[in-house]
Amino acid sequence: MTKQTDTDRRSFLKASIAAGGALVFGIGLPMRSKAAERFNLPVEPAVDFKPNAFIKIAKDGRVTVVVGQAEMGQGVLTSLPMIVADELEVEWANVSYESGPADKAFFNPAMGMQGTGGSSSVKGFFNPLRKASAQVREMLIAAAAASWNVSADVCRAENGKVINTVSGKSIVYGELLEAAAKIMPSDKPKLKDPKDFKYIGKPIKRLDSPAKVNGSAVYGIDVRVPGMLYATILRSPVIGGTVKTVDDTAAKAVKGVTHVVPLGYGVGVIADNFVNARKGRTALKVTWDDGPMAAVSSETIMRSFSDAADNKKGLQATKVGDIAAGKAAAAKSIDAVYWAPFLAHATMEPMNFTADVRADGAEVWGGVQAQMLVQGTVAKVAGVPVDKVKVNTTMLGGGFGRRFEMDYVVDATLLSKAAGKPVKVVWTREDDMQNDVYRPGTYNKMSAGIDGAGKPVFWHHRVVNDAIMARAGKAFGFILKDDQLDDSSYEGAHNLPYNFTNYQCDWVRVDTGVPVGFWRSVGSSHTGFSTECFLDELAATAGKDPLAYRLSLLEPGSRFAGVLKLAAEKAGWGTKLPAGSGRGIAVAESFGSYVAHVAEVTVGADGKVKVDRVVCAADCGQIVNPDTVTAQMESSVVYGLTAALYGEITIKDGRVVQKNFTDYKMLRMNEMPKFEMHILPSTEKHGGVGEPGTPPIAPAVVNAIFAATGKRVRSLPVKAADLARKA
Repeated sequence: MTKQTDTDRRSFLKASIAAGGALVFGIGLPMRSKAAERFNLPVEPAVDFKPNAFIKIAKDGRVTVVVGQAEMGQGVLTSLPMIVADELEVEWANVSYESGPADKAFFNPAMGMQGTGGSSSVKGFFNPLRKASAQVREMLIAAAAASWNVSADVCRAENGKVINTVSGKSIVYGELLEAAAKIMPSDKPKLKDPKDFKYIGKPIKRLDSPAKVNGSAVYGIDVRVPGMLYATILRSPVIGGTVKTVDDTAAKAVKGVTHVVPLGYGVGVIADNFVNARKGRTALKVTWDDGPMAAVSSETIMRSFSDAADNKKGLQATKVGDIAAGKAAAAKSIDAVYWAPFLAHATMEPMNFTADVRADGAEVWGGVQAQMLVQGTVAKVAGVPVDKVKVNTTMLGGGFGRRFEMDYVVDATLLSKAAGKPVKVVWTREDDMQNDVYRPGTYNKMSAGIDGAGKPVFWHHRVVNDAIMARAGKAFGFILKDDQLDDSSYEGAHNLPYNFTNYQCDWVRVDTGVPVGFWRSVGSSHTGFSTECFLDELAATAGKDPLAYRLSLLEPGSRFAGVLKLAAEKAGWGTKLPAGSGRGIAVAESFGSYVAHVAEVTVGADGKVKVDRVVCAADCGQIVNPDTVTAQMESSVVYGLTAALYGEITIKDGRVVQKNFTDYKMLRMNEMPKFEMHILPSTEKHGGVGEPGTPPIAPAVVNAIFAATGKRVRSLPVKAADLARKA
C-alpha cells in the first residue's frame, strides 16, 4: 500500500469558489465499511479519507448543507445541518439544506455505502461533520486574522462572523471566502466543548416542515418532467410467476395508451396519463406461468417451520454454558412457540419512480434509500455508463427498508428505455401490498427453566425463518452460504442482556419462496416480541413481578436497567388499574439505543384491546435534536402497534391475500394511546432513533394483556376472539 504523506492527509478538505461566489467546502470523512465487516464484502483499497459531504457559504453569509442522506420523515435534513451550524458558528436562521446526488462523496461511514437506513445517519456523520465544520471555522478565522495582521488566537467565531477580541472589530464570513479558500485546513481542529453547544441537544424546529405544510415539498409521486409518459404494470398474481402469453389488442385500443411492453415478470402499459395507463392494464389478457409457488400457503409455510424447528440442525448463534445441564437442574420448565407473521411495509406513498433513459445516459427521480445502488442498477438495466446516470432524490413518503429495493427502479428504467421518453411508473396500493418484500414470518421455539428460588437455569431459543441476506445481500455482491449465519434474521435473540447461566440461541433457515427484506428494526422487530413475552412467562412461573425479575437479571447500573426504571417510575408501575385493564413492560436494544415501554391496555368483554397509554424511556447516547427523538419514538410506537394489533400478510395458492388498507389495517387516529416520552441523559456514543422504539412495543402490550386477562398471546396480530370472555 502506498504510504500517505501528511499533505495527503490534510488535503481531504478542499475549498473552491463556486458560481455566484459561494465558497464550497468538500468534506472528507473516514471510510469505515460496516457492511463490509458484517457481510465480508470486498473492501476497497484502504485510505484514510474520502470526499463525503459539502458545505456551501454564500457571500451573504447563508450556509447550505448538502445532505446525501434521504429524508423519509426521520429529520435528517435538520439534524445534520444542526451539527454543521453549531460547530461552524452560524445563526440557525441562515442555514438551509439541499439534497446531494448519487456519489461516493456521500458515503455513510456507518454503512460503508451511500445509504439511509439502520438508524445510522447521525451515528455516521456526527463526528466527521463536526471536525470538518471546525476546520472551515478555523480557516475563516485565519483569513480574518491575516487581514488584521493579528494572531488567530485573539480571534473567535460567532454567529457567522469573526471577531477580533482585542479591537472589537468583526468581519462576516461572506467577506472572507476567497481568502479562506487559500488556507490549508488543520488536520486537528479544535472542537467546541459540548457545554458550549447552541443547537446540538436542543429542540429545533425541522427545516423541511414548512415545505411539507405548504405543499411545495416534492415526493417521487409528485415528479413532473417535460414530455413524460405514465405507466403501470400488470404483475403475476402468484409470487414469482411469469408471463406466458399476452393479448394486448384491447389495451392498445384504449385512448392515450402508447406502448404495451412485456417484461417477463409482468406487462407494462404506458400512456399519456395514469388513468389511461390503468385502463389499458385492465384491458390486457395475460396467461401466466404460476411456477412452484402456486402450491404454497400460510399453512404449508407454518408446517415447514414447525418441522424445521423440531428436526433441522440449524446454526448456533450463541452458546453460554450447557443447556442439558440446565434442564437437569430445573425445578420448573416451560415451553412455548411464538409466531410473528410476514408483514408489509405499507408506506403511505406507494412505490413509484421516474426515469429518462437516453442513448448517452439517464436521469432518474424518486424516493430512494440507496442512491448509488440506484445509479448502478439504472446503468446496468439501461446499458449506459454509471457516471452518465444522474439520480435526483426526492422526499420519501415512508421507507422503513422498502426503498432499499430496486424493483420499482427497474420498472421505470425498462419502460423509459422501451418508450424512448421519460416515464413515471406508479404502483397502485394493491400492487404495493401484494408485491412487497416482506418482514420475515418467524417461528420461535422456546424453552426455559428456573431453580427453586425462581432463578433461570437455562434459556433455549430456536429462531426459524428465511434469510434476509440470501436475497438482499446480492445487491452488495454478497452470497449467503448454507452454513453461514445471517444476524439480520435473528438479531435481538442471540444477545440478550439477562444473566443466564446456560443460554443458547439457534437459527434455522427455511426458504419459503416469499421475498423477505429489511423492515423497520429488522430482526429485533420480531425477536423483541418473543423474548420479552417469554421472559414475562418465566417471571410468572417464578412468581415474581415482571419489572423486578428483569432488574434482578441485569447488571446494576446498566443502560437496560436505566430505561426500565425510568419508564416504570414515570408510568406508576405497581399502582392499581381498573378491572379489565393491565400494565406491561418490555425493553430492547437495537441500533445502539436502549428503549423501554410500559403499556397500559383495557380488554373488553368482546376481547378487543384498547391501548390507553404508552410510556417510553430511551437512552440513545448523545442526541442532536430531542424533538426528533420524541417524534421517532412515537412513530415507532404507531408502526409497532399497527403490526401488533392488525398486521398480517397471509399466503393462499402462492398469492398474497391482503390487498389494501381494508384488509391490512393501520392504527387510526382515534386508536392512538396517550404517549409520554422520557429521554435518559447520556454522553455515550450515538445510537439510532428511527427504529429502536419498535421492538419493545408489541411485547409491552401483550404483557399488559396478560396482566389484564391472565391470557397469554403467543401469536401476532392479537385476535379479539382469543381474548373474549365467555358468556
